[in-house]
Amino acid sequence: MDNTIAPTPLAALIGRILSIVVVLILLADALVNLTQPQKIAAEMAATGFSAALATPLGIIILVCAVAYVIPPTAVVGAALITAFSGGAICAHFRLGEIGSPPQVLATLIAGLAWTGLLLRYPQLRAVLPLLRPDAAPRTSRHQQRESGSFWHPE
Repeated sequence: MDNTIAPTPLAALIGRILSIVVVLILLADALVNLTQPQKIAAEMAATGFSAALATPLGIIILVCAVAYVIPPTAVVGAALITAFSGGAICAHFRLGEIGSPPQVLATLIAGLAWTGLLLRYPQLRAVLPLLRPDAAPRTSRHQQRESGSFWHPE
């Protein structure tokens, strides 16, 4: 993977803006969980969580945000944000809240986190070949296995 690929200035700017939005949302959520858990006690009870879990959840959200902000751990941070968002989606899904605002928000946060990274770091597109039309394998997996190039397609 070529680490010298530079984003266009516009892509980098949009990526930074999206990433800042994600971090601000996460920090606001963590701040409420850590400093004013009584404000979210009713919502937590409605989803089956004890209000006593507000502090640990706030710490988890804060860890996700910090990992996302630090460039060497940004991909891990995005994965953690996605995992946390997936848990939030499942918590509401089990209550029959399909397509509820919290589910939509969690999906948007995870999507914005990855979109921000992809715009800031174009080299990530090499890892996600669906975003590059020229990255489609030119041979089938069977042909790659036969030729010995399964792990290193040409």
